[in-house]
Formats: sequence, C-alpha cells, structure tokens
Amino acid sequence: MTETTKQPTRTRRDVIVAASCGVFVAAMVGMAYASVPFYDWFCRTTGFGGKPQIATSGPQGPVGRTITVRFDGNVTGGLPWRFEPEHNSIQARIGEVVTVNYLATNLAARETAGQAAYNVAPGTTGIYFQKINCFCFTEQRLGPGEKREMPVVFYIDPALAKDAELGDLNTITLSYSFYALREPVKPVAERGTVKAATN
Repeated sequence: MTETTKQPTRTRRDVIVAASCGVFVAAMVGMAYASVPFYDWFCRTTGFGGKPQIATSGPQGPVGRTITVRFDGNVTGGLPWRFEPEHNSIQARIGEVVTVNYLATNLAARETAGQAAYNVAPGTTGIYFQKINCFCFTEQRLGPGEKREMPVVFYIDPALAKDAELGDLNTITLSYSFYALREPVKPVAERGTVKAATN
C-alpha cells in the first residue's frame, strides 16, 4: 500500500475516533444533568433514602397499631432562625391523619428567607410516610423578629402494617432542615442611594 492510499484511510479513522469521543462526552454531560432529577424521581417513587411520599388522597382509616413519630428541626449556617417542633414526639395510629406544627423565629433585625428539605428515618419507612400538606420546598420569608407556625399534615400508610420487614418498627423520625436562600442583588436605585445631580 502506497503512502498516498494510507493517508485517506488514516484521516477517515481519525474522524471516526474524534466523532466517537464527541458523542461519548455529550452523552456523559447529558447523563450528569439528568442524574439529579432522575434520582429525585426515583426517591419520590420508591421512598428510597427516607423520602416521604406526597399523598393524593386520605387514608381509609386508622388501624390499631400505634407508632411513635419524633420530630427534629435544624437550621444550617447563614440563616439566623430558631426552628423547632412544637412537640418532640407524638403517638400516631397507622392510617390516622395528624397535624403537627413547627415554630420558626427570625432572630435577625432584617427580613430573611429560607427553604426546608426533609426526610424520615429509618429510610425504609419513606414510602409509607404520606404528606398531605407541608411547608417544605417553598420559599419562606420572615420579617425582623417574626414568629410563624408551620403546619405539617401527614399519615402513615396502613400498608406499613402488612410489611413483614417492619413488623417490629415502633418509631419514625421526621427531620427538617432549613437552608438560607441567597437574596438577589438589588439595583443601586432600590437601595436608596441617590445619584449625584449633574450640573
């Protein structure tokens, strides 16, 4: 084979390798962007990682078994709030709709904003912990020194009573963590700064 015939073969091979590498990189970038929403969907569907479910309807009614539900409240750095449950724990019958309150207080002398994330422990109970209403994943704003009750309405799915692996379960912990939301930078005019008048 002459040098002249080798050149087109080598060029075609280089183009194929380059195109394959480009497709591979594009696929990996696409998978990286899709992994977060896919993982969130997976956790919401299966209750994996202690992700409570969002109920679309109420339960059929309570069954005899009672579970202790503990409540935990946390605030991450950068958010000057006190956030705690009204009660540390309650006794809830499986299938009973329960309303509990968390109390949030802004300790700053200015308005601040936060958003809560949550999970339940043990993680295997996430699929049975059905939330009807809560304050999580929505922006919460508190004025200077403002206090607010934040209700959570939930029930424990009666299907838990039929799960043989959770037959000896007697305690579930619902935990919330509030994170500070970054405030958008306001234009100079909105900060009350007056521009110097030009002569």
